[in-house]
Amino acid sequence: MRFSQVGLNLLTAVEATCSSLRPFLDINFLTQVLIAFAVLLFSLTFHELAHAWTADRLGDPTARLLGRVSFNPIVHADPIGTVLFPLLALIGNLPIIGWAKPVPVAISRLRRQRRDYVLVAAAGPASNLILAVLASLTLAVIPIDPVVLDAPNVAAPIVTFLSMAISLNILLAVFNMLPIPPLDGGNVLSGLLPLRFAAMLDQVRPYGFLILYALLFTNGFYYFVVQPSNFLRSWLP
Repeated sequence: MRFSQVGLNLLTAVEATCSSLRPFLDINFLTQVLIAFAVLLFSLTFHELAHAWTADRLGDPTARLLGRVSFNPIVHADPIGTVLFPLLALIGNLPIIGWAKPVPVAISRLRRQRRDYVLVAAAGPASNLILAVLASLTLAVIPIDPVVLDAPNVAAPIVTFLSMAISLNILLAVFNMLPIPPLDGGNVLSGLLPLRFAAMLDQVRPYGFLILYALLFTNGFYYFVVQPSNFLRSWLP
């Protein structure tokens, strides 16, 4: 009886392990994860490129000299924010939020320092909205037969890629425009406020990530990010 019980426990453990691994053996699930990760990687790269390009155009070549005006995702990638965190979110079916290495900006080298820094900060979220609009327009002109999307074909991954590009880029734009330092929205707000209030907001910067974590794991993320994202998504075709 003892050996039978051990065998039964072993069989139960194997079945539980196989059940937990089943999603990873599903080719459709793996394809969805890979497409979503590719969309995120391209979107984050374009976001940081926009920051770097805008800063360079406004007089600060720091990012360009560091090779950040580039479509090469390697120069922008952060191991945690660009790879590990998004993959865990994808596998766990959680909202996909990631980040890349911040683009260095020497404010003193900008021609009109406060105004230009606002433009540099806003360039990232604006680039994500541009990608979302372009993906939406592209998707609108692609002839799609709903019947053939259920079968393996060339159109299916393209449609999936574009659909994810719309949703993810809107999500990234809204998230980054939250008025919390060190997000882009916090930097934009700091540049728009009078200097005294901007200095007060800057004192929040060391605690910004704690506020963001609180939003991510509470209903705040839904109310301040997901709902506005869904509203903006409803504007696109």
